[in-house]
Amino acid sequence: MEVFAEYLADIANPKQRARTEEVLAWVTKKFPNLMPKIAWKQPMFTDHDTFIIGFSIAKHHLAIAPEKKGINHFSDEIVQAGYDHTNQLVRIQWDSPVDFSLLEKIIEFNILDKADCSTFWRK
Repeated sequence: MEVFAEYLADIANPKQRARTEEVLAWVTKKFPNLMPKIAWKQPMFTDHDTFIIGFSIAKHHLAIAPEKKGINHFSDEIVQAGYDHTNQLVRIQWDSPVDFSLLEKIIEFNILDKADCSTFWRK
């Protein structure tokens, strides 16, 4: 989590900071094999130098970016969880609970789907 310390310290809203820290800590603990890093000024996790999932904050939500394929694969479950999404990110409103079981499935999908991927992003 030390890699995210400066990023978290820069989040002015204490509730948003706490929620973001909670999610990043959960990913770190649940997936200790993933490499935490800051890239493009955002926290993300990689596996064998390929992107698995990234996070960013906005005024009204925490954004989760598992790439388009991850979103497409779980689109119905994302909507059932009460989240909206674009092709590139899922928005979890700050006052909504985090569906950690769905987040786990998305991360596991990306790890397995990108096991043989040799590039950072899917092609």
